Amino acid sequence: MSAPTARPVRGTRDLFGEVLRRHRRVVETARSLALRYAFAEIETPILEFTDLFARSLGEGSDVVSKEMYSFTDRGGDSITLRPEGTAAVVRAAMAGSLLQLRPLKLFYHGPMFRYERPQKGRLRQFHQVGVEVLGAAEPAADVECILMGRHLLEELGLGEAVVLELNSLGNLESRRRYREVLVSYLRRREGELSPESRVRLQRNPLRVLDSKDAGDRRVVAEAPRLTDHLDEESRRFFEEVCDRLDSLGVAYRINPHLVRGLDYYTHTAFEFTTDRLGAQGAVLAGGRYDGLMAALGGPDLPGIGWAAGVERLAMLLSEAPPAPRPLAVIPVGEEAEGEAWRLAQELRRAGFVVDLAYRGRAGQRMKRADRLGCRFALSLGGDELARGTVRLRDLDSGEEREIARDELADTLLGLGAERR
Repeated sequence: MSAPTARPVRGTRDLFGEVLRRHRRVVETARSLALRYAFAEIETPILEFTDLFARSLGEGSDVVSKEMYSFTDRGGDSITLRPEGTAAVVRAAMAGSLLQLRPLKLFYHGPMFRYERPQKGRLRQFHQVGVEVLGAAEPAADVECILMGRHLLEELGLGEAVVLELNSLGNLESRRRYREVLVSYLRRREGELSPESRVRLQRNPLRVLDSKDAGDRRVVAEAPRLTDHLDEESRRFFEEVCDRLDSLGVAYRINPHLVRGLDYYTHTAFEFTTDRLGAQGAVLAGGRYDGLMAALGGPDLPGIGWAAGVERLAMLLSEAPPAPRPLAVIPVGEEAEGEAWRLAQELRRAGFVVDLAYRGRAGQRMKRADRLGCRFALSLGGDELARGTVRLRDLDSGEEREIARDELADTLLGLGAERR
């Protein structure tokens, strides 16, 4: 039985009105900020070869094994709707010979797709904004990414709503040694772990550290800490990141349970979290992935970046950006119809937001202007045509006056009419 055509697919939604204005504010704020930090914008295809994500996210990860939208196309290739942006951006940088510009600083936004249970702020088609810095091994790149993430949240009015959590994953050698210590500890307490964490213990033991299960949390609370097993190089790297943040007055807290499961993640991991969205509190998360490019078959170059969920940030905005308030151009009588169209086009070319109803008497068009929330109504009939004027009505105050056509644009600007 086919699904009703009048409703969206489960886990997706239409964006319109206030919802779309919130969404757009997040994206446009992020894009503007990226330009200020000298990031270039990139757009990658929604479709990628499945192998890209199998290699970047790990064959045994939940995303690859349970959540990806994958299919075989007519050419026999396995194709996936992208579940995240980093791998696609790294692939594009390698394919497009962009790495000669390194350090390469890129900003992206767009829809991502994961088959998971829809919940507050989490959909099957969701949107992300994100940045990637490729080819920079210095801790300064980590600091800039963190600063930019915090700056975005502040620009959205969310600076007081979030907490920066920080951890070091160390280099590969530090992680290897820590993994042995952690596995030894977890195996002694395996009977206390959830079924899911027992599977993780075999495949990817570091993932046990970020389990949300209450029993797992009790075991993890007493587990050895990765930061206690860092070698000198890893310790210096993390100290430099923390020292720079301290010098810039950036508040943070060390979270030893903040991890990334795959081996190509190294050194800095960070998240901005909030208590306003329930248990799943991360709104912007990132970290260093120095081994990813090599894992994808490219040069062994470092990388760091972050991504933020647009829907989750949009929900946190204190208020939606206001809808535009157009000017309504209203012809009075058929003789004014042609001139009304010319006036509307003049004003639009000058940047004003203008609505011109397709039909109806002047009174009907005025009612439409009220429904649209128009700020001003500009009417013209035979008398106005003869005098070269327009009758301007302030729809908030009800005041009305006649304005010469050649003075109209300046008058509207002085009254605060919207331009785009």
